[in-house]
Amino acid sequence: MVKYKLAFLIIMILFGACKSQPESEARWCDQLPREANTQFKKSDYSNYWFEVYQVHDSIYAIYEPYQWQEVISYLIIGNEFALLFDTGNGIGNIKQVVNKITSLPIRVLNSHSHYDHVGGNADFDFIYGMDTEFTRLRKQGLPHERVAEEVSPEALCKPLPEGVVAEEHIIRPYEIDEYVTEGFTIDLGNRLVEVLSIPGHTPDAIGLWDKENGLLWTGDTFYQGAIWLFAKETNLADYKHSINRLAEISKSLNHLLPAHNIPLVEPTLLVELDDALTQIENNGVRGTDISDGRIRYTFDHFTILMNKN
Repeated sequence: MVKYKLAFLIIMILFGACKSQPESEARWCDQLPREANTQFKKSDYSNYWFEVYQVHDSIYAIYEPYQWQEVISYLIIGNEFALLFDTGNGIGNIKQVVNKITSLPIRVLNSHSHYDHVGGNADFDFIYGMDTEFTRLRKQGLPHERVAEEVSPEALCKPLPEGVVAEEHIIRPYEIDEYVTEGFTIDLGNRLVEVLSIPGHTPDAIGLWDKENGLLWTGDTFYQGAIWLFAKETNLADYKHSINRLAEISKSLNHLLPAHNIPLVEPTLLVELDDALTQIENNGVRGTDISDGRIRYTFDHFTILMNKN
């Protein structure tokens, strides 16, 4: 039990949602909504579990604010089909929300294959996947034991949706219909988006680039919050290279659309992140030891969590 509570506290600190408050003080979810998200009007497509914002022409952010991941999936509506970039953590039924927004056929593309981004994949008929071994392995799903903490009371701001049983929560296996690589383009008719391979956070991490409109979906490669760079599948050298590439691209962007916390942020933050990684590499900034050999580096708009050695 002590180990479980410690893991909970670490996660909350990493996401910036908790600052080691005693139980008598407000829980992390009492700080919702995030101030940055008050600029968005919650659409009528929102329901008990999901908040939906229209953040651009034909683009909807589907946000899960009541679970500690605060994951955001995006529905991009085209002329003949719609692209769903990520499917959330699989607790709420994201397909029901998508079907209310559009009657078009849906194709799914994941920013990467971590469980909180592929949770609803099994409900959709067509899925793109990056052509990596990591992607093939993760499509097998995960048993309850691997994701039980995600539906624990500590992970939630409200009771689970009706009909969802915590003890039965798993990440269901799914099939990939078409594998893609760097430079693959998806023509939505009214919008052309390009896949950017940006490994580091995971081997299959991608960005989705809409050049014409200056939009970049960044997945977990960048979001405002605590950026996780300590998983066994994370490659720090690859991550630094990917961020350096995105920092260059940022000069032509109008908005970033990350996969957690805030759905529309400034592209200049990629340059800040690139600079931050350089400072860390050159020992120009001091980190704070957390636990389990991890260290936290704090900057103005995000924090970086990585292994100490």
